[in-house]
Amino acid sequence: MAEKRKVCLSGSGLTKVFGLGRQKTVAVDHVDFNFYEGEIISIVGESGSGKTTLAKMLLGLLNPTEGEIYFQGKKRDIGTHKKKKEYWKSIQAIFQDPFSSYNIFHKIDEVLLDCIYMRVGRKIPYATKLEMMTKACSFVNLKFEELTNKYPFELSGGQMQRLMIARVFLLMPRILLADEPTSMIDACSRATILDMLMQLRNEIGMTIIFITHDIGLAYYVSDSVYIMEHGNIVEHGSADEVILNPKEAYTQRLINDVPKIYEEWDLSTV
Repeated sequence: MAEKRKVCLSGSGLTKVFGLGRQKTVAVDHVDFNFYEGEIISIVGESGSGKTTLAKMLLGLLNPTEGEIYFQGKKRDIGTHKKKKEYWKSIQAIFQDPFSSYNIFHKIDEVLLDCIYMRVGRKIPYATKLEMMTKACSFVNLKFEELTNKYPFELSGGQMQRLMIARVFLLMPRILLADEPTSMIDACSRATILDMLMQLRNEIGMTIIFITHDIGLAYYVSDSVYIMEHGNIVEHGSADEVILNPKEAYTQRLINDVPKIYEEWDLSTV
């Protein structure tokens, strides 16, 4: 299915090194990848595997030490603030911790209006802005009239995560990077948020990249899975290929570490 689609984001020899000499840490080590339009991808690995560093490079928050990132088939150029802002219209993120994702001095109205200004500019009637904000909140089962003039910290963690998806709904980016977006919320809210993200993919053809250690999530939502270990992509392919027929010992261990209710749990490695 993915082969018929256009590649929207790719990397060639992408590397990130922190420090020098003996203090040098290779966080991402010459990785290659192709992400397709409308595809759901999961990048899976343990803490320290390099997946979050890779995500930050894709977002333009970190500069690669070596290698190139290609966006829409062209070498990415975000050398100026204007070019980076234009790039961010096409790629956005939902982060793990909703409490650190907002400016505590900005009310919810400002948070949503900033998204509208980035997408369509400031020269639109207030009634249109209000309609857009109301529709975005409704999409994530929030009522704008109950949120207006409030600060994000007045909401619950689940509501804050849903507000982040409302921002994405307003921006309509081509690519969404979701870094452990449901890890801090309860199971019911988690299912709701995943359903909202799937709906966005289906409605506007958005590419969604999950950064996660949850191999179960990766299997159930993804078209493609990339397994990272020590900065390297050690295995990748369709979700069925990677999860049901893993070739690498590291992938097999990740899968075996998932507790199964019908088997006795092996806690010897804990």
